[in-house]
Amino acid sequence: MTAPELLNEPVIAPPVPVKARRGIPGLRLFSMTAGLQRVTLIFGLSLVGFFVLAAIFAPLIAPYGFAQSTADGVDFARQQAPSAEHWFGTSVRGEDVFSRVIFGARTALFVIAISLVLSLFVGVPLGLLSGYVGRWLDRVLVLFMDAMYAFPTLLLAIVVSIVVAGGRSTSLGGVLSAAVAITAVFVPQYFRVVRNATIAVKNEPYVDAARVTGASTTRILFRHIFANVTQSLPVIVTLNGSEAILTLAGLGFLGFGIEPTQAAEWGYDLNKALSDVSNGIWWTGIFPGFAIVLVVLGMTLVGESLNEVLNPILRTRRSVASAPGDAITVAGIEVADPAELDRAAVTQTDGKNVDLVKDGTAGKETP
Repeated sequence: MTAPELLNEPVIAPPVPVKARRGIPGLRLFSMTAGLQRVTLIFGLSLVGFFVLAAIFAPLIAPYGFAQSTADGVDFARQQAPSAEHWFGTSVRGEDVFSRVIFGARTALFVIAISLVLSLFVGVPLGLLSGYVGRWLDRVLVLFMDAMYAFPTLLLAIVVSIVVAGGRSTSLGGVLSAAVAITAVFVPQYFRVVRNATIAVKNEPYVDAARVTGASTTRILFRHIFANVTQSLPVIVTLNGSEAILTLAGLGFLGFGIEPTQAAEWGYDLNKALSDVSNGIWWTGIFPGFAIVLVVLGMTLVGESLNEVLNPILRTRRSVASAPGDAITVAGIEVADPAELDRAAVTQTDGKNVDLVKDGTAGKETP
């Protein structure tokens, strides 16, 4: 090549590395929603956020203590209707109902957090180990978990609560016994979900490559498999949070919860309000029950919205059905007109194929 040719040769500048900007956590997930689904997610998050704030700042919000029945040496009137002094009225024991509802949110939050953390720390490792190792260990764990799963939820929680509490119902002991009782209900669910997902991916090429390089079983489980089998756990956690509220309320309603002098609990308050209904005293039961309904509704809405966003099958079906004549993008691949497709296999980011059929529905996932 001559000198003039070298001078005319275009100079290609090296690519400038672009630093990836980290967005706000959860913002991309929120941007994947639209229409009614976004409204549902926002409403659910608002209810859950209000519940968490009320639990955290309960001592600042509540005008009285959860077991306080006097102020300035004067006893509160028993079963007093809602008024400016007592917004939600007073109970049969003379306690302020509004204060007990607010402090009940704190008790519920503690129990939910402890039970879900314990369930994850027990169920997820056992599911990984059972699905990856297999053989006799898998058979024993599956048999034990299926036996626990066969028990009625509330009955199992009652038995575990009695065993853990041991007749003691202090503030910490009552919360821990309720949390452990709910944990016993949730562990089989996490175990089964993680085990099935582990069995599906343990023979994937990336796992075989890690095994060939001499990686230990612990490293393979928690470095290579864990991130690929836990995509559905956020959905299960939010739905289990609402179930934990109902189980805690059921324990308190049946008398296996926390003593009212140790902590406020909505289920116990509902039990004590039963006799008030026949006398026309509605406020002692309406407000604790309404609190349970709102929290369960909020967590359920969040869980269902996350399921529609994170589930590739539901996300693909919604994309096809929303615009039958327009181009859509599935897993980063643009499909010009889904209505004219007889069959299109679109590779997902998790290495699976999703079939798009002519009627606009999504077929089953194939490995």
